[in-house]
Amino acid sequence: MENQTEVLEFVLTGLGKNHQKQCILFVFFLLIYIASLLGNGAILAVALAEPRLHTPMYFFLGNLSWLDICSCTVTVPKMLSGFLVEPQTISFIGCLTQLHFFHFLGSSEGILLGVMALDRCVAICNPLRYTVIMNKWTCLLLAGATWAAGFFHALMHTVLTSRLWFCGPNHVQHFFCDIKPLLKLACSSTTLNLRLLNIVTGCIALGAFLLTLLSYLYIISFLCFKVQSWQSRRKAFSTCASHLTVVALLYVPVLSNYMLASSGESPEREMTVTILYSAITPGLNPLIYTLRNQEVKSALKKMLTRKHMPRRT
Repeated sequence: MENQTEVLEFVLTGLGKNHQKQCILFVFFLLIYIASLLGNGAILAVALAEPRLHTPMYFFLGNLSWLDICSCTVTVPKMLSGFLVEPQTISFIGCLTQLHFFHFLGSSEGILLGVMALDRCVAICNPLRYTVIMNKWTCLLLAGATWAAGFFHALMHTVLTSRLWFCGPNHVQHFFCDIKPLLKLACSSTTLNLRLLNIVTGCIALGAFLLTLLSYLYIISFLCFKVQSWQSRRKAFSTCASHLTVVALLYVPVLSNYMLASSGESPEREMTVTILYSAITPGLNPLIYTLRNQEVKSALKKMLTRKHMPRRT
């Protein structure tokens, strides 16, 4: 494929030019990033090290933690360097690479949340056959399909964006290379790109959201009509509450940002919405799951106690 691109690098405008404000934002997002790495790393370590957590639910939770670590690493370090170095430049190949991994990891996480809702539905509504239905190979197949779907979805956007002609303006109105700010700089037609962004990305996010919604509607109807014990109902709803919170934090901003995609939206609004699910949500997910999950909390305490206990000679 002949490369028609005249622009060799892009300049990321970042979150503003106020130096005092940038120092505060740098510290804030650095702390969020460290919290995300430590929190998700702790959940991943616990899910791997604790035999009691070797179940489908924690297998998928470990996948979610790994996705959160990777997804915030794709965007946040570049954003942090933008607070310290001006102008913040990125090569054309680097820009496409960042775009690819952002959409790869983001769409994989959206699909994974739908798979996790399906897992909760089977666990609550069919507990006797849960281990048979959600066996090791089923879990591996679902996880593999999730990662593969995210990869090929991102590859579609990356290939189509690489075929566009960028002939002059190279200032990306964002803190990283996202697809919509890049489309605004293209000198060739972006109609196909925007249509696919609306339809394909919207369908993936909306499809995963509908799978989650239907799973929880079935869970609610099952608990209301077939479970008589209030204690059992409360335990089931408590198990699902963490997942529903994470779903809301991801799906709502993603659907508003991409399903209603156009080339004339405010860059400030886009950046604010993107920050929610690319930087802040990955840092909140470990807190949401550990604060409401007794098994994770007890496993973490067990690991910390084991590390601090003196070894017997």
